[in-house]
Amino acid sequence: MFIIDDLFMAPLKGLLFLGKKIDKIVQEEFSDEGRIKERLMELQLKFEMDEISMEEYDKGETELLEIIERIQSDKLE
Repeated sequence: MFIIDDLFMAPLKGLLFLGKKIDKIVQEEFSDEGRIKERLMELQLKFEMDEISMEEYDKGETELLEIIERIQSDKLE
């Protein structure tokens, strides 16, 4: 009976494993201060090359700076 249960649960366990791995990668990406600073520099370059408007730049900069502040405050705790 347990073998049959394992067979039916295998796809679900695989999805859970995959979801946990994706979550871990996303958390690492958003907690890497260096990567966020790179994105900030990319945003500034796009603005300087007139690829984005001032409003888009301000919005993106605000979001990225908030992420950096959150990362730094998490390090202090």
